Amino acid sequence: MSGSTHAGGEAAERVVIIGSGPAGWTAAIYAARANLSPIVYEGVPSANPAPVLPGGQLMLTTEVENYPGFPEGVSGTELMELFRAQAMRFGTRVVGENIERCELGGSPFTLHSSGGSTVRAHAVILATGATANWIGLPSELRLATTGGGVSACAVCDGALPPFRDQPLAVVGGGDTAMEEASYLAKFGSKVYVIHRRGELRASKAMQDRVLANPKIEMVWNSRVSDVLGKDFIEGIELTSTIDGSTRSLPVRGLFIAIGHSPATGFLSGSGVELDEAGYVRLRTRGSMTNIEGVFAAGDVADSVYRQAITASGMGCQAAIESERWLAARGIH
Repeated sequence: MSGSTHAGGEAAERVVIIGSGPAGWTAAIYAARANLSPIVYEGVPSANPAPVLPGGQLMLTTEVENYPGFPEGVSGTELMELFRAQAMRFGTRVVGENIERCELGGSPFTLHSSGGSTVRAHAVILATGATANWIGLPSELRLATTGGGVSACAVCDGALPPFRDQPLAVVGGGDTAMEEASYLAKFGSKVYVIHRRGELRASKAMQDRVLANPKIEMVWNSRVSDVLGKDFIEGIELTSTIDGSTRSLPVRGLFIAIGHSPATGFLSGSGVELDEAGYVRLRTRGSMTNIEGVFAAGDVADSVYRQAITASGMGCQAAIESERWLAARGIH
């Protein structure tokens, strides 16, 4: 039996998981092994402006070298296919649709899908992740989606062989950009930080760390107007934000660090509390949101780490907590 019956007599699923990245699939694996017969709404492909695919941001990552258990590395696509297969092995059901609207006034909740159907659920796990903000250049997005040396995560990709001992560039002026530049300076021969303004938005401590690093050079009052290279980046075109003049800068890696946008638009009007940046706000400890029975895991609730391994850990946590929450209410 995939669902249970609530007081009104209508069947409801025990757990519905929204999202199919590391957090969503890990939650599904744990929930399925707990005999909760979860449903995963894995989403549908879209453009944002880079492709947004079922499986999350790892679907755009050619090589993953920091996920435990793969000493030789694994492609992001293969890793997510393995996650999905493992979840399905234990009985997870998968729906290739988005959840577009949530009624979370009380459990069982009602979720409305992009296919026009509704599903009732005693517990919901939000695992829709976050998408990197891109400049939006066709050349940038083409090389980002084909492993051509453009990335939105230095910690994920910066240590890969193509970037070692090469000139690299980071776009951004906040703390994230400063962290990325400092990290890349361990591997690259030179790191350029491209910023549209003449001063940084980053905290003073982060600024001091970057400005004191001899391998990092600031490129002020400039924006990236094109990414050069056919199959792999060979340089970037810079346009002055002061006089509009252009010049080229030879680099072999471009890291975009202008923030992320959590995929929480579908929660509008649901009552789920978000923070000032739009991420799901969790209780002080655990994965429960401000609504009893609604849990969140992964990048949709994490603006700090944004790694596959941390998202998986949060997915595990959400599944275990949802199982215990259901059991306390006699739902098995």
